[in-house]
Amino acid sequence: MSLLRNTQRGKRCFIIGNGPSLRDIDLGRLKNEVTFGMNRIYLLFPELGFSTTYFVSINDLVIQQCAGDIRALTIPKFLAWRSHPYIQPTPDMSFLYTTYTGPKFSRNVGGRVWEGATVTYVALQLAFHMGFEEVILIGVDHNFVSSGAPNQTITSAGDDPNHFAPNYFGKGFKWQLPDLHTSEIAYRMARSAYEQAGRRVLDATRGGKLTVFPKVDYDSLF
Repeated sequence: MSLLRNTQRGKRCFIIGNGPSLRDIDLGRLKNEVTFGMNRIYLLFPELGFSTTYFVSINDLVIQQCAGDIRALTIPKFLAWRSHPYIQPTPDMSFLYTTYTGPKFSRNVGGRVWEGATVTYVALQLAFHMGFEEVILIGVDHNFVSSGAPNQTITSAGDDPNHFAPNYFGKGFKWQLPDLHTSEIAYRMARSAYEQAGRRVLDATRGGKLTVFPKVDYDSLF
């Protein structure tokens, strides 16, 4: 991870969430941008005609059920170390070490990283580590139709209404319900860390419910 530190200083990147709002914007504009994709974002790659620059996944259930798909991606991949029993490493795969001692924002992800109950927070820490000056969130809807206790594991009974594709967490897929409160704590820490460093995170999600970051119109960025 030390080889990646500050290699993107002064540049901008996009962190692409997986919310339904992705269907409301022209993702083709990102073809020549630096992008972080997460979890099952690769379901969009054939339609887009290009891949994200980087891939991030930390959830055990996602990695366990999608290990073959993830290994097949030919882009740099960042995964949680505890998931290594489920997936055979590839040369372009890096493992992140999770901390369980409480909230923190890691400016250097070579140490331990708090997950903040969302892979998006891990991507924000990776982007900071790499030196990105401006990070733009899209598809981070921060809104789920499915309800229940945070982090509870459930099995999808049918099409997925919470993400950009009905087969994202489709019928039979095991996944954990979101912990939006903890995620908001994490996002506030990310905003503070970026602003203290003279950098910024912008939220270009169309219609998203997250209110932590300054909003920006997606189309105005190009």
